[in-house]
Amino acid sequence: MDATERDAITKVPALTLGFWIIKILATTLGETGGDAVSMSWLGETTPGAAQSPINGYLVGSLIFFAVLAALVFFQVRARRFHPWLYWGTIIASTTAGTTLADFADRSLGIGYAGGAIILAVCVLLSLYVWYRTLGTVSVNSIVGRRQEVFYWVTITFSQTLGTALGDWVADSGPGYAGGALLFGAAIAVIAALYVWTRVSHVLLFWAAFILTRPLGATVGDFLDKPIAKGGLSFSRPLASVALTAAIVLLIVLVPQRAARQAH
Repeated sequence: MDATERDAITKVPALTLGFWIIKILATTLGETGGDAVSMSWLGETTPGAAQSPINGYLVGSLIFFAVLAALVFFQVRARRFHPWLYWGTIIASTTAGTTLADFADRSLGIGYAGGAIILAVCVLLSLYVWYRTLGTVSVNSIVGRRQEVFYWVTITFSQTLGTALGDWVADSGPGYAGGALLFGAAIAVIAALYVWTRVSHVLLFWAAFILTRPLGATVGDFLDKPIAKGGLSFSRPLASVALTAAIVLLIVLVPQRAARQAH
């Protein structure tokens, strides 16, 4: 089997610099887009609104999870890697993660710390079950439906964890800009370990993948939160449109190829 054939049956993108740039933009879009729906459109803007049984966070989560379920279905059914379908599913998972984390933190009263701890356990448990079932959690092994189901379950948990973790860190003192710098520095350290050490690349991938979400969450909040709260007070819908345009442009301009199957 030649490299082209191996690429054709692997349904996730190769881990290039372009992948990571689009991933960070997608997670930032997830924050601004999720807030645009749950807060700007559905009215979650007052302290008391989040306490009602059916509120913008819950409705937004149901909307985005319906979209996510449909896209995961088509992604799993697809016979080869489709960049637009893949990145659409990533964006759906990160917007769903935003609204769900906000619902759990603010409406269910779990709080940022409680939500982050619970979701971290969910991510680790998903990875553990995946590893025990298939023997590896490498993204280069995703060549069948079982691998893809584990992949998307883990991603959805990690996207939700990232929102809670980003909000927790930002509200604990550093603020949105400080939180973004903190998570950006952590990802830079992981990149250095990836290049210059023999630490497991699979472990480093998942660490970086998970941390891109709180990075995007803090950057997104920095863009659209009021100036009085440490943000730039940009319009959530306009910021989301600009991020979407940037992602589309990168998908068109940056070569999109599937990762090579692991052996």
